[in-house]
Amino acid sequence: MTSAQVGREHDGIEAVGGDAPEEGYERGLGSRQVQMIAIGGAIGVGLFLGAGANIAKAGPSLIVMYAVAGAVIFFIMRALGELLLYRPVSGSFAEYSREFLGPFFGFFTGWTYWLMWVVTGMAELTAAAIYVHYWFPAIPQWVTALVFLVVLFVANLISVKLFGEIEFWFSMVKVTALIGMIVIGLGVLTFGFSAAGDTAAVSNLWEFDGFFPNGIGSSLMTLQGVMFAYLAVELVGVTAGESENPEKTLPKAINTLPWRIALFYVGALTVILCVVKWTEFGPGVSPFVLAFAKIGIPAGAGIVNFVVLTAALSSCNSGMYSTGRMLRNLADNGEAPNRFSRLSATKTPAFGITVSVAFMGIGVVLNYVVPEKAFGYVTSLATAAGIWTWLMILASHVRYRHGVRAGRLPVSSFPAPGGAIFSWVAIVFLLGVTGLIASDSESRICLYVMAVWAAALAIGWAVLKARNPQVTRRSEPELENVG
Repeated sequence: MTSAQVGREHDGIEAVGGDAPEEGYERGLGSRQVQMIAIGGAIGVGLFLGAGANIAKAGPSLIVMYAVAGAVIFFIMRALGELLLYRPVSGSFAEYSREFLGPFFGFFTGWTYWLMWVVTGMAELTAAAIYVHYWFPAIPQWVTALVFLVVLFVANLISVKLFGEIEFWFSMVKVTALIGMIVIGLGVLTFGFSAAGDTAAVSNLWEFDGFFPNGIGSSLMTLQGVMFAYLAVELVGVTAGESENPEKTLPKAINTLPWRIALFYVGALTVILCVVKWTEFGPGVSPFVLAFAKIGIPAGAGIVNFVVLTAALSSCNSGMYSTGRMLRNLADNGEAPNRFSRLSATKTPAFGITVSVAFMGIGVVLNYVVPEKAFGYVTSLATAAGIWTWLMILASHVRYRHGVRAGRLPVSSFPAPGGAIFSWVAIVFLLGVTGLIASDSESRICLYVMAVWAAALAIGWAVLKARNPQVTRRSEPELENVG
């Protein structure tokens, strides 16, 4: 897709998601795979590993933080869903930013989303190495991270069908295990069987210094980690160009998000914090592993450790998938070297995946140099990049709704409830989270990095504009009036 195609005419076929033959991808992701990718995107390392540090800060009130953030995530996904059914493309939010906000925003969003997944991949590799360390403490973290990086890289080069199948089973393991943990936890609370004994009780939610033991301020400060836990829910948008039937599978995947958040985040954390009092949790320890160890189920902690290892590898696998597609979209619009636009014989953006994996390899270096701090460093940066991506989705949705009201754009078959109202609510929330990140001396470093990244992209855009002015010019004049 070239820059001239960005503002292409939106006829009925385009609006409901034609085959998009110009993208060249194989529509190899079936309904069950898209559904599981969507589910898996809502269950990641941010929950399995990062929740431990957040529980130590917020206590039981972390449940509320996940619920509130989950509601905002649903607003974001309904906004994205409306855009996806208006025009389903693999470039997704970068394409919409380019169309509704201007070429620079498409350029900035595409590269920032690439950065987000690269650093998220680093975080997942770090987490995977920590989980293996649970069984084999003698193996250095960096060795494990390198092995996983190579294996997933090879799998991503083969075909989108293999990627979808791997994600399907990764997600199946996570979903099955989480449901099992919730059921077992409820059994412990109801019938009292387990080594946890009388220490497992619903009253654990308020008995130890209250529901907000460290104050509301401390609870709010966990929103950075909470939002990181939700990174990847928007991945379903990247799959639009390779889904067999996007007009049916995408709405279904998005509409199931509320119960997934309620069950896997709010439900699972509530059960765990009832079984184990919050004061026993801390950074670097998975609350799920600790809970099963506390319950005393034979090999239970090891089983859960395997599940959370699966979650880490799943997210890293998704990162390799999405970065390659985003680099290709940038190249197709003249915003990245042409080499990235080429597809392999198996219709995968192999060169883009290779370059992305090379950058993810920095995570291996971090695990060698600063293994104790690697996870914290990369999660804060990934969160900042993710917030930008979500803001661009919301801003694009607001502009799209304005164009629909003005009669200049077709109505999507999957309109967001409340029009643009909830998009504005989500925008205010995300700006508030950014302010919280800025107020934290440990996390604000990611904003400094993002400022450097923004400056680098601004310079890159200036060079691009000087070398090829046509690329930086909007191609459909009437879109200038949208908004």
